[in-house]
Amino acid sequence: MNAVSDLIKRYQLGSVLLLAILLAVVMPLTMDIFRLNLVGKYLTYAFVAIGLVMLWGYGGVLSLGQGVFFGLGGYAMAMFLKLEASDPESTKIQSTPGIPDFMDWNQLTELPTFWLPFKSLTFSLIAVVAVPMLLAWVISFAMFKRRVGGVYFSIITQAVALILTVLIIGQQGYTGGVNGMTDLKTMLGWDIRNDSSKYILYYVCVALLIASILLCAWIQKSKAGTLLLAMRDKEDRVRFSGYDVANFRIFTFCLSAGLAGIGGALFSLQVGFMSPSFVGIVPSIEMVIFAAVGGRMSLVGAVYGTLLINFGKTYFSETFPDLWLFLMAALFIGVVLAFPDGLAGVWQRHVAPRLASWRGSAGARVEASAAAVTEAPSATATPASSEVVVPVSITQSMSAPVGGVGLASSRPAI
Repeated sequence: MNAVSDLIKRYQLGSVLLLAILLAVVMPLTMDIFRLNLVGKYLTYAFVAIGLVMLWGYGGVLSLGQGVFFGLGGYAMAMFLKLEASDPESTKIQSTPGIPDFMDWNQLTELPTFWLPFKSLTFSLIAVVAVPMLLAWVISFAMFKRRVGGVYFSIITQAVALILTVLIIGQQGYTGGVNGMTDLKTMLGWDIRNDSSKYILYYVCVALLIASILLCAWIQKSKAGTLLLAMRDKEDRVRFSGYDVANFRIFTFCLSAGLAGIGGALFSLQVGFMSPSFVGIVPSIEMVIFAAVGGRMSLVGAVYGTLLINFGKTYFSETFPDLWLFLMAALFIGVVLAFPDGLAGVWQRHVAPRLASWRGSAGARVEASAAAVTEAPSATATPASSEVVVPVSITQSMSAPVGGVGLASSRPAI
């Protein structure tokens, strides 16, 4: 128990444990399956948010194209699911059975070569992480090795998001176009649409999210995390110390891309479709807002920020369908202006100090009452001497003769 307690204190995992209890116990017990599935969808965005905490908060590099990697991971999983849903029996009414429906609509007569490996689940799972990380490596190697950073890097990632969106929509016969890939039903024969499957996928999402947070927390506490902070604040000093700043930033960008790809794959499984609307500039900026609202230096705060923003979108769109966009904009602006460090900053600056002072005063009261209890018996304690003090008057009366016989002389010998 002491080792576990020391580990929790060293890596500050108390907040992670609290988050795990909230996601794995409280929410499943208090929500119906529809709302819980919505939370599962929100948590897929949280993978992108914690990646941005590492990239933006610790690395000092802002990417406005994280939707690209989210979409690539989602499309990699959706391609496998779509091929399974497009077996010859299910597509016998098509002109060319055995291929996805959007390919038949666009008059393709055979499955494209680059689709063939996605018939394997193993390959698809590897591609979920490898394809986003490979693209991230190409972009970051080209940029960081030439010392391109700051706002220029942000604009380039935004341009990549726009290019990929246009490419996906334009190649409708290969990607499903603007509609994306829909009607994703089974994975290796397992129906992913029923309630029990949704519960399982939700818990898989929670487990992978907690594991990702722990991985990032370990990196933050390692030497690499210290160097990332140093590079963010004093890049030239770190470079003059002999470290290759570009390699560390490439690593962080690839890490964030891999996390986004995992989130995209889980999104395809839980929601049942993937489209280019999750790849472009707008969703990429929204993902940055998730991290900003939660706190760009806090992994757990990024998850809470993601949940807050998406719960707000759902509530406002259901309650105020004509005004919800304005309300969301007001929420974004208000949080950024009032809490520049996000929800994590609110906790650290306002909530945590008050809790500490309350605990300190409560502890002082307990110590004072304990001290009073220990001092009370000493006030009524008998003298240290074992002799019993008898008043003189009583002694004299005992030694006085009664009827010619003294009481003292009549005591029995011991």
